[in-house]
This record gives sequence, structure tokens and C-alpha cells, in this order.
Amino acid sequence: MAAGNVSFFDRLNNWASGSVMLKLMVIGILILVLLIPSGMVQSLIREREGLRDKAEQEISSKWGGTQELGGMVLSVPYDVEIKSDKGQTMSEVRYAHFLPDAININGNLVPQKRYRGIYMVMLYNARLKVSGSFSPLNLDPLNMPTERFRFKDAFFSVGVTDMRGINEQVKLKLNDSTLLFESGIPSSDIFSSGISVPVVVNPQNTYQFSFELDLNGSRYLRFYPLGKQTEVSLHSLWSSPSFDGSFLPDTRTVSDSGFVANWKVLQLNRNYPQQGLGAYIGGHTEAEELDYDSNLDRFASFGVKLLLPIDEYQKNNRSAKYSVMFIFLTFLTLFFVEILNKKRIHPIQYLLAGFAVVLFYVLLLSFSEHINFDKAYWLAGGAIVSLLSFYVWSMVRNAKVTVVVTFVFLILYGFFYSLLQLEDYSLLFGSLGLLLILGTVMYLTRNLNWNNINKE
Repeated sequence: MAAGNVSFFDRLNNWASGSVMLKLMVIGILILVLLIPSGMVQSLIREREGLRDKAEQEISSKWGGTQELGGMVLSVPYDVEIKSDKGQTMSEVRYAHFLPDAININGNLVPQKRYRGIYMVMLYNARLKVSGSFSPLNLDPLNMPTERFRFKDAFFSVGVTDMRGINEQVKLKLNDSTLLFESGIPSSDIFSSGISVPVVVNPQNTYQFSFELDLNGSRYLRFYPLGKQTEVSLHSLWSSPSFDGSFLPDTRTVSDSGFVANWKVLQLNRNYPQQGLGAYIGGHTEAEELDYDSNLDRFASFGVKLLLPIDEYQKNNRSAKYSVMFIFLTFLTLFFVEILNKKRIHPIQYLLAGFAVVLFYVLLLSFSEHINFDKAYWLAGGAIVSLLSFYVWSMVRNAKVTVVVTFVFLILYGFFYSLLQLEDYSLLFGSLGLLLILGTVMYLTRNLNWNNINKE
């Protein structure tokens, strides 16, 4: 072949073949080149995960989103006089809020699976029985004249995050009366959305309440501990719950047949009082230390999240983080085949082997969207190990070397599969595994004369 027709990779190979260090430099350059398709694979995983999340949001928007339940709260409007910037006195209506002595919630979560294309979305239907009580109103801490309160215009409210999830009319049993909840809350001091019912309140009375709520939701269900004592009991057939929020269950039982969880949260466990004046924009209240914030994020919520048993995208993301290590160890194996077998391997052949490793992650992603992740891993891994083994055979034409290389690849893929299963100990076993690999390489090459290796 004429010198002018020699390809770039041929020149690179000829240049590198005279020195082991130069050969290693070429391999290092090829690894850096393969970082580009590896990054594209990770972007593809995120894109597919985004499509799954979009499908989840689309279905949840029609069924019911994440739900956070708060209440009941008794709110009483009161009149206050304020001065404008021009010195004029004006009357304004604000709200005082009272929390119950006890809240008891007993619920059954029925998991619902919905599909959008190949994506499965986890939904639930919650049947909740809520009961509790209010003691006579304690107005003294509010430092407000009693005549300012409009007890005839009071209302009870329940906070519901996504109103689309309510399936049935909600009836409130208050002492001996039965009332119907209405949509919306007159004051947004406590809840930004929810249901309410107007009542005429006698501040000296004790109130017992109960109601049932048929609620659709997705992903998680949480509660706000608004009572002096808030007790929640949930049971479900879902076997993969995640108890999250500010409080863990006092007791819980999780099995293949479902879970049962019980919480008890006291007033002392939270950082807000039983009664207070609602927050408003501008000025200050007459009892600032008792103000409630309209943002419920500071109200410590707790509850349960319904997890999918296997999140294939999370496992794909974890496996893709090892792509550089896979490529490096594959190139290292080929390099020692080249050194020990006295067979020169062209940079193009290294590059094709690297692309085969990258293809493993694409196959793993595509397979795991349709079958179990573990089966997808071994199916994709088996395909790539077979491909690389036949490729090594075509290069060296040595059965013994091919068998050894195949065994090395099987150990490599088996080792990284074990790392994916050991979430808490992956760093420990990963570092020990790399130490073992390094020690093996050092042992096998202990007698090599690296200075004259090309002359041997």
C-alpha cells in the first residue's frame, strides 16, 4: 500500500507498536473517545425515565395527584381595625384558627396499576374514616376581646391537596347534626385547597366530629398532625411501602400480603400551638407569637409512599455509571491478550470492542423495559460476552486464549451484577474487587520485562 494511502489508525498503530507506553497512550485516547457514546447512553436513560414520569403525571392528572390531608380546623372570623397610610381607620375581617384535641384516622389503601404504553403507573384509592373532638375554645392566648369574634360565621375545614381525587360527597357528622362539606375554604391561612362547612359555634361547647373520605391519589399519601394527639392507622395490600415524612410509624408490619402501619404524634412533637391568628400580607397581628403560616411545608407531615418493587431506570442509571470501568477492563484484557499472545491488535479493533461494551447498556435499557431487570442484565450481558469472545477468537485464532478471555468477561459482568444488588455495600465490595483485579494483573505481569517487551 502506498504511503499516501495509509489510514490514520494504521499510522497510529504503527507508531504505537514500537513502545508499550505509546500503546497504552493510544488505548487511553480511545477510552476518552468512548466517553462520548457512554454519555449519550446515560442521556438516553434519563430521556426514557422522563417519558415514564410524563406518563405518570398524565395519568395522575386525571386520577388524582399526590395527596396531603390536614384537618379538621375550626376557623372563626374576627373584626380588627387598622390604620391606612393616610391615617384613616378601616375595619378588616381576619381569622382565628383552633385545632382539635384529637384526630383519629383509619384508612385502607387499595393500589391501582395503570399503563400508558409500556409504562406502568402506581395509583391508589384511599378509604379514610376520620374522627376527633374539639374542647371549648380557649380565647385567652389570642389576647382579643370576645365581642370581636363572629361565632355565627365560623367554619370547619379539611385540607386536601388535589381536589380531583375526591370521589364521593363528604358528609360531616358534628355532634348530633349531619352537614355537607362544600368545595373551597374561605381563608387560605392554613390550607391552600380543601373543603369546608359553615357552622354557628358556641365557644363553650365541646364538638365531636367524624366523616369518611373516598380519595384517589398517586405516589404517596401524607397527613398533618394538627391535633393535640394525632393517630393514624393505615393498611394496604401493597407490599413495597416507603414510610417517609417527619415521623416514622410507631408500629408497622410489612409482608408479601401487604402492610399495616400506625402513627401517634403529640402536640409536643410539633412547633405550632393549638390556637392562633391567621397570617396575612402586610402589617402585623395582635398575637404574632401564635401566627400560622399559609405554607404547610413547615407543618411536619408524615405518611407512606407506594414504591414500585423494581425501578428499572434507577438500576440502569446505576449500572451506566460503571461504563468507563467496563471499557477500561475490556481494553486491559485485550491489551494482555496482545502482550502475552504476541498478537498485535489494531486500534480499530479496540474501538469496536469498546462500542460493544457501550451497546450492552443500550440492550440492558431496552430489555429491562419489557422484562425483569435481572433477566435483562444476563440476556444483554450474554449477548455482549458472546460477541466479544467470537471477536477475540477471530483475532488470535487460539482456543485456549479465547476460553480464558470469555471466563474473564463472565467474571467481570458477574462482579458488576453483584455490585448492583449490594446497594449499601457497593462501594466497599467495588473497591475490594478493584484491589483484587489490580493484584491479579500485578501477579500475572510480575515476570514481564516491560523495557524489552517488544523484543521478546
